[in-house]
Amino acid sequence: MQDLDKKILFIGGKGGVGKSTSAAAIAWKSAKEGNRTLIISTDPAHNIGDIFENEIGGEIKKVADKLFALEIDPDMETEKYIKSVKENIKGIVQSSMMEEVHRQLDTAKASPGADEAALFDKLIAIILEERSKFDRIVFDTAPTGHTIRLLTLPELMGIWIEGLLQKRQKINENYTQLLNDGDPIEDPIYDVLKERQGKFSKAREVLLDPKQTGFIFVLNPERLPILETEKAIKLLDKYHLHVKTLIVNKVLPEDVDGVFFEKRKAHEKRYLSMLENTFKKQELVYVPLFSGDITNKRQLEKMSDYYTKG
Repeated sequence: MQDLDKKILFIGGKGGVGKSTSAAAIAWKSAKEGNRTLIISTDPAHNIGDIFENEIGGEIKKVADKLFALEIDPDMETEKYIKSVKENIKGIVQSSMMEEVHRQLDTAKASPGADEAALFDKLIAIILEERSKFDRIVFDTAPTGHTIRLLTLPELMGIWIEGLLQKRQKINENYTQLLNDGDPIEDPIYDVLKERQGKFSKAREVLLDPKQTGFIFVLNPERLPILETEKAIKLLDKYHLHVKTLIVNKVLPEDVDGVFFEKRKAHEKRYLSMLENTFKKQELVYVPLFSGDITNKRQLEKMSDYYTKG
């Protein structure tokens, strides 16, 4: 897996395909090879703590030698995000309007996309601030649709902020002309927007750099995960985010016995063929179905053996 050499890895996929265990195994292998590694879960249904048999939470915590973990709580990040917006508008909005503005912001917490925006703010902070402290950062993301919205935000938010900046600039220019003294006016809102634009730009630069960042999708040899992954790859391609590696998880071993498993194996072969025909541009890494769940470090070690650098 060439993507294992990347500084930042995003592991995505449909719910239930073994995405979190794959992310944990990749992070485990990275740490075992001597890389100071941070694994981050952005999936609200956090599984990383269970896998590492450790309470993790919202602070970076050491879970093994050279391996650290962090679970991001979208609700908590949304609270922080709204609080920071309230701080930014202090002194900008008239005191008589503050109560109504705060009410509107509190309502916005429940609006569609609020958690993604807050989560992306946290993700930007991690990418820009933590990457100097770690050799590798592995993101265990939420199921596919959520991941796509998260990863495409830099482009969408960048366009939106650029539009807002142009409007603020036009207002400021008109206001300066009205004052008729030619001096530019101070605009704290413009300054805040400009700062956010700079952060989005830096984060987008990192995400689009194939030397730094890799995108890996996990799927099972079944019809729906194949179709969903194909759609996700095509959509991310439009945003210049290219998925080059797929982990085909839970493949039945060759030595299965019994009539049921033989029939299932024959059924699976059709989907393995479909996989190879559908994803000719991607590197396919096959991981077998294990007899039990991956629930501890010893089993994780066994799973990580399948992620070899190609």
